[in-house]
Amino acid sequence: MMIAGWVVVFLMTVTLHELCHGLAAYYLGDDTAKRAGRLTLNPLRHIDPFWTVILPLVLYISTQGRFMIGMAKPVPVNFSRLRHPKTDMIWVALAGPLANFVLAALFSFLLHTTGNSLFLYVIYFNLGLAMFNLVPIPPLDGSRIVAGFLPSALAYPFLRLERYGFVLVILLYMTGFLYYFVIPGINFFSRLLQVPGLGDF
Repeated sequence: MMIAGWVVVFLMTVTLHELCHGLAAYYLGDDTAKRAGRLTLNPLRHIDPFWTVILPLVLYISTQGRFMIGMAKPVPVNFSRLRHPKTDMIWVALAGPLANFVLAALFSFLLHTTGNSLFLYVIYFNLGLAMFNLVPIPPLDGSRIVAGFLPSALAYPFLRLERYGFVLVILLYMTGFLYYFVIPGINFFSRLLQVPGLGDF
């Protein structure tokens, strides 16, 4: 039951994250995600073999259950169809992490209201997913934010690193960079939400 519950939370969280990317792009002029059938809460439309299955399992097994993160299949966005491609790219990229921060705030309210400690882990997962996606490595959202501020001559070659994204993420995990970025971020926002940080037990 515990594993089933976590699977539901995981799929709900990553699905909403990607849906918000697609909705932001649609609002800003690009209907690529809509035409691809990705503006939906159906998690089956958002599952990616590596990001949604393999990476979370590798992290869970290798850390003996202490650390797990993953993401859904990135929503397709044609940035050239956005009304203001450079600045709108930043807003589309931010939409997913912002959705997770909102979910974390909602569950922190439920935690303070009910005292149910299970909500704390949902908060950690949402904050972790937001921080993970803000890592500036393609195809993670942080790379889109960085690209939005770079001149076009640098932005497009930078974004082409996406084909090596899964290798780069594994390297970041093996070198410990993911921990140094994600865990302090979780703790920072946990304290803003007035819930214990990961090191406060």
